[in-house]
Amino acid sequence: MSDTIQAISKSLSADIATLNAISHNIANSNTTGFRAERSVPSFQSQVGGDGSMVSIDQRDGALSQTGRALDLALRGEGFFSILRGEETLLVRAGNFRLDTEGRVVNANGDRVLGVSGELTLEKEAVRIDDKGQIWAGEQSLGQLKLVNVAEPAKLVPVDGGFRYDGALGEWKGKVQQGASEHTNVNVADESIRLMELTRHVESVQRAISIYDKAMDTGINRLGEN
Repeated sequence: MSDTIQAISKSLSADIATLNAISHNIANSNTTGFRAERSVPSFQSQVGGDGSMVSIDQRDGALSQTGRALDLALRGEGFFSILRGEETLLVRAGNFRLDTEGRVVNANGDRVLGVSGELTLEKEAVRIDDKGQIWAGEQSLGQLKLVNVAEPAKLVPVDGGFRYDGALGEWKGKVQQGASEHTNVNVADESIRLMELTRHVESVQRAISIYDKAMDTGINRLGEN
């Protein structure tokens, strides 16, 4: 493959990855706690491959006040920990409830983790302080397992959350009880990115057309000889 064709192929692959990220962001512009995704070149693409990776925007989303004791929002970088099957995942959405067994679960039924394991409560009417400690009056009922990631590039999006196998950092954020965090997707920004992407694709199409004409001319001249 010629250097020109390889460069065009890389560019188109990057554009497709960017379009997928924009589409996913816009589709989740009303999803509680959703983190915007950015497509960025991977090391593989720098050394001749066409790979890209997803970068997660960790800026806070806007809040809505709900007044529900188990609606929790995080301020600052960090995640709640949940158990889905046997797998621990990280999530930002904190709209929790109690299941029939008194376990704290999220909207998907995943179990919410505390520092000592799965959280269980007898009732929803509890106080949760800004450090994630759970109280009934003066009695401590547990502590939410809140984590920060030291290697954000290792966050892998899954349905409603993230897999993460990197090192953990110190969590320095705050918990806000009785609130729900909106997505941090800015639809206007995504629209601008889409327009920029469209212009770039058009420029790549022009480059392909010019290259095709040059190749056609060269082949015709070879035939004349």
